[in-house]
Amino acid sequence: MSAIRAEPGKSGTTNVSFVCQRCQQPLKLEKSFCNVDQTLFTDLSAPLTRTINEQDETLQIYIRSDQQPVDYEDDENIVRKKISSDICEELQASHDFTLIGETGPGSMENLSQRLKVTAILFDIMSGQSEVDHPLCEECTDTLLDHLDNQLKITEDECRDYRDFLTQLDHEKEDINEKALDEELKQLKLEEETLYKQLALAENQQDEVMSKLKEEEENSRLLDEEEEKYWKEYNEYKRQATELDDEQRSIDNQLRYAQTQLDKLKKTNVFNATFHIWHSGHFGTINNFRLGRLPSVQVEWNEINAAWGQTVLLLHSLARKMNLTFQRFRLVPYGNHSYLESLMEKNKELPLYGSGGVRFFWDTKFDQAMVAFLDCLQQFKEEVERGDTGFCLPYRMEKGKIEDSNSGNSYSIKIQFNSEEQWTKALKFMLTNLKWGLAWVSSQLISDK
Repeated sequence: MSAIRAEPGKSGTTNVSFVCQRCQQPLKLEKSFCNVDQTLFTDLSAPLTRTINEQDETLQIYIRSDQQPVDYEDDENIVRKKISSDICEELQASHDFTLIGETGPGSMENLSQRLKVTAILFDIMSGQSEVDHPLCEECTDTLLDHLDNQLKITEDECRDYRDFLTQLDHEKEDINEKALDEELKQLKLEEETLYKQLALAENQQDEVMSKLKEEEENSRLLDEEEEKYWKEYNEYKRQATELDDEQRSIDNQLRYAQTQLDKLKKTNVFNATFHIWHSGHFGTINNFRLGRLPSVQVEWNEINAAWGQTVLLLHSLARKMNLTFQRFRLVPYGNHSYLESLMEKNKELPLYGSGGVRFFWDTKFDQAMVAFLDCLQQFKEEVERGDTGFCLPYRMEKGKIEDSNSGNSYSIKIQFNSEEQWTKALKFMLTNLKWGLAWVSSQLISDK
């Protein structure tokens, strides 16, 4: 059906226009469509043959491409199109489609009749081909070009068919019938031979199919065994991978442990545990200052802690050398360390103090420091027995330490002594102890 678009106009009127069935653009029809009569419809429908089927009341139009009389029921070259009976009735009822202007009171009826006739005309044109009408000029030109190309191709094909048919006619005249009969006999013999070969091939095929089934069964069993094998292989490989990971982990742990062991072997426990150094005029052990100055009043808790570390160091060195002190026994007890007299039972000499006037008049602290210096002297003598080249930087004798550079002696007692000299004596004592520590450490490294 042709597309009709109605748009509201001015003064209550309606504008009706047709659109192109391809590009949907509005069309302005030629004035010739206003004067359509029965003769024009007949010309447009030629060479169509019209019959009316009484059963379905539809108009059947038969078109033959070569324009020859045909049997409408059996000819395959006929293109059949159907137009509804409503259109036929309208064609019969209209009789004449001539429209002249829009004058008089019946102008609206003429407009309706004109649109109806135009729509029927476009439907007839659309029904004769696969192209829907109406079309605009550009779409028509494009369609005509396309049809020209198809026509050219069809004509070329017809020409080729015609040439081929002519060639076949000439070949039929040249063919010898006797030769054809002889060839036919040969072909029949060949056919029989081929049938026999075919039967033999079918038997062979049956045998091959039977063997193929056996081989397929064997292949299925082999596939199952292969799948089982791969499952076992993957499981073993997974276990091997896990064991390999565990082995690598153990190797890494072993290397780490070996590294730590080598590091510990190279580590001197005495040097790591006891750090003897100095801080200004003070000798220090593990950052605890040992001594006092008028200008720097070190707390007695720090001095007691320093003495505790000093006693623990000398006690540890003596145990390493299997040395047993005479006259005194060291008892490391933190910041309350002391010495026990082996000559007088139950006599303790404390190496800690609290300050005050009463403390300075107590001689046990001085006796303890003298006794400690005596133990350090015994350690020196024990080392010199095994190593004649060993010598401490400061000579010790009867509670005094002598500076070999200046020749001055400093008492380790705190009574009747200045804090400066007491502090210097303690610093020299720590220096001698540091040398003893170095000698023992060197022996440990040589033993390794």
